[in-house]
Amino acid sequence: MSTKALDKQPQFLGHPIGLVILFFTEMWERFSYYGMRAILVLYLVGVATGANPGLGWAEEDAYALYGWYTMFVYLASIPGGILADRYIGQKKAVYVGGVLLVAGHSVLAIEQMWAFYTGLALIVLGVGCLKPNISTMVGGLYAKGDKRRDMGFYIFYMGINLGAAAAALAVGYVGQNIGWHWGFGMAGIGMALGQVTYMLGQKYLKDVGNLVETKEDGSSVERPNLIMDIFKYSNSLIGFFVTVVIGLAVWYWAGWSYGLLMIGIAFAVGVGIVVYNDGNKIEKDRILVTYISFLIIIVFWGSFEQAGGLMNVYAENKTDLALGSFNVPASWFQSVNAIFILIFATIVGSFWAWWRNRGKESSSIYKMAIGVIIMGWGFFFMSYASTQVQENEAGEIIAKSGMIWLILAYLFHTLGELCASPVALSFITKLAPERWMAFMMGAYFAATGLGNKVAGLLGEWSTSLGEFNIFTGIAVFCTIIGLLVILIIKPLKRLTHGAEDLAIERDEAEGFELADER
Repeated sequence: MSTKALDKQPQFLGHPIGLVILFFTEMWERFSYYGMRAILVLYLVGVATGANPGLGWAEEDAYALYGWYTMFVYLASIPGGILADRYIGQKKAVYVGGVLLVAGHSVLAIEQMWAFYTGLALIVLGVGCLKPNISTMVGGLYAKGDKRRDMGFYIFYMGINLGAAAAALAVGYVGQNIGWHWGFGMAGIGMALGQVTYMLGQKYLKDVGNLVETKEDGSSVERPNLIMDIFKYSNSLIGFFVTVVIGLAVWYWAGWSYGLLMIGIAFAVGVGIVVYNDGNKIEKDRILVTYISFLIIIVFWGSFEQAGGLMNVYAENKTDLALGSFNVPASWFQSVNAIFILIFATIVGSFWAWWRNRGKESSSIYKMAIGVIIMGWGFFFMSYASTQVQENEAGEIIAKSGMIWLILAYLFHTLGELCASPVALSFITKLAPERWMAFMMGAYFAATGLGNKVAGLLGEWSTSLGEFNIFTGIAVFCTIIGLLVILIIKPLKRLTHGAEDLAIERDEAEGFELADER
């Protein structure tokens, strides 16, 4: 989209009005996703008898399904991004994703196992089409170097968390107290409202999210065959086969499912190198530092996503939920993070502005590293909480931990997320070549998906290693990773070739105060 077209967009409170449409579309999409997420594991482990029967699964099996499902939800962002970049554009991909999501959540409302698995599969496909492309469209609303871009992502992030907060309270209550499938159906209604919003707002999105046909220099985009070109270049071929060998070893030692996963990742590695090869020197460096940031993302979400699995079940089984005569539904704790985000987003953003104005390090990579550390420290509260739980000789719980420890853990998780997540989204739109924007956003969400699978594995291990060891291990590991990234921050920043400084140049040219990140 040209700068001239961007400048002519209708404005609302200083931002393109298209942001309002994407805000509400994403808000309802996240309402549907987080509503279902709030009750999924509780439904799986719920007793199979009574007025509101669950499936009666063992915790280990429930964590495994949760990990696989949430991983595939985000891994599907890679084909979703490729679909947009190569064939139909981001705007149409979001529309297709919305239709699939409405269908998926609606099918989940049917009380049959075939409907349960079909609904999950449709949701995976729907999120894969919608999630990376709607985030990319937010970045596309702003010209390169526009000082409003980061704030636009923070506003967009508020939509995500409004939906998440409302979903955990509303869908969580309905699912646990009225019926699990009524809760799933309620999530579907939310997604339908989001799809209607998106359809009605198309006139404000006509210049964003379209298929990119030309490069910045005006030449036609010649897109490589992402799969076949893996075998044309030595570096992509080596990356592919090394990962395949690792996959075969994993198949032998850990089973066919994880082996196939690694072999699938081999194709992702090969495609990632093909995209890297397509760039010039500066683009290659920026793509490389983006790939490195994905490792931080995997660590972050592998830890953070204990919320929907292990911490969700912990709240149900080992937390004293009595608040006077009222028993707090365990699923309500899934809203705590989102509520804290709404409270602290402006405070955290203002802190980083103050920090930058003092001449301190405030690059996106630095913020992501600090976010990982702060989020990890939240698990120390869970470590302490786990020491308060007591069982008798029969294995029955006779003393539970207080709700305060869960709330404090979620507070630190929120502060860490506010440092890392919205910054990461904006960071990718600054560094990725426009012709590969949706793919790079899809790769970011794929990294999130791998983090979700790591979260599921940690949940499974907690049944044998114990919750104290898992919680403490996560806290220590996140601290170490965050410190290592800070130690190499200068060479990482050099690889960006000043991408985050473009806003400074634009502001100086237009006479504005410096407002973007340096």
